[in-house]
Amino acid sequence: MKLSDFDFELPDELIAVRPAQPRSSARLLVADAGVIHDQHVHDLVNWLRAGDRLVLNDTRVIPARLSGLRHRQTGQGPVAAKIEATLLEPQAEAGVWTALMKPLKKLKVGEEVVFSDDLHATFVGIEEGLAFLRFNVTGDDFDAALNAAGAMPLPPYIAAKRAADAQDKTDYQTVWAKTAGAVAAPTASLHFDTALLEELRTLGVEFSYVTLHVGAGTFLPVKVDDISDHKMHSEWGQVSAQAAAEISATKAAGGRVIPVGTTALRLIETAGQGGAIAPWEGDTDIFITPGFTFNVADALMTNFHLPRSTLMMLVSALIGQQTIREIYSHALSSNYRFFSYGDASLLIPPRKSD
Repeated sequence: MKLSDFDFELPDELIAVRPAQPRSSARLLVADAGVIHDQHVHDLVNWLRAGDRLVLNDTRVIPARLSGLRHRQTGQGPVAAKIEATLLEPQAEAGVWTALMKPLKKLKVGEEVVFSDDLHATFVGIEEGLAFLRFNVTGDDFDAALNAAGAMPLPPYIAAKRAADAQDKTDYQTVWAKTAGAVAAPTASLHFDTALLEELRTLGVEFSYVTLHVGAGTFLPVKVDDISDHKMHSEWGQVSAQAAAEISATKAAGGRVIPVGTTALRLIETAGQGGAIAPWEGDTDIFITPGFTFNVADALMTNFHLPRSTLMMLVSALIGQQTIREIYSHALSSNYRFFSYGDASLLIPPRKSD
């Protein structure tokens, strides 16, 4: 299967740089039994039913984008230079993180970068283009200093158009965010507000929470022509015993299990690779492409994805390549808004019993 099979032309003006307000007013394309319906997210109450279970990723995005200064003494006196950092993953040693740094080549091992009065870090090494930073504080003190100094790590296609601001600390976070660790949001979940959640609960829709810390690798381009040669990035996730039991019970009762977002889908399918979902914890690099057997997910709510991306491959696997082409053609001609702050889709493939 070729990368070009998942390509399409996207007009730049359809890339959303701010979310719809209120959240649930975003448009929702529903693809059900091969028929496309133009709806809004608050119309989910008309498409979900009692006994359905939404699987929600409760990861919390950290304000991982930092701007700081490194200081040196030169023959002309003290010199300060700007350094940008995007934190990626904490390491086993307390206070040490991997990070993307710009300009990395200008840093020397042992140099300090000052991000704020309360937050600074020592550059302690480099491996495969990633910097290792040791921060001056850990635990709650680190969290407080990072929240004060950091900005939300907006995706590259938004960051290229505008800088992150204070509003993004609310907009780029789900209303149920709990477990800190992601450097990208599970963006389909951004469409839910508390009012919609309560409406769905009243309807009889149930919820399960899982955790997958979305990494910067979600934005990495596929660089191979034959997609079977692509090496998928890995991300840490956890499906608790409670979540696994809830999902199993829903399937046994004939309800639909619907992950909200590709992150939740990838995680529950990782936990279900034995044929049925089970508690699971670890790093997943599951790569879902056409031909994949879905053991857990019955449908998917997701945003509109980058062309030639692994997420285009995933949605094609769920609902069919030709159907996805038709869905995206309709979305483009109908001016749906794309990517992280864009509109959503509810993809409902025919059930095996249908």
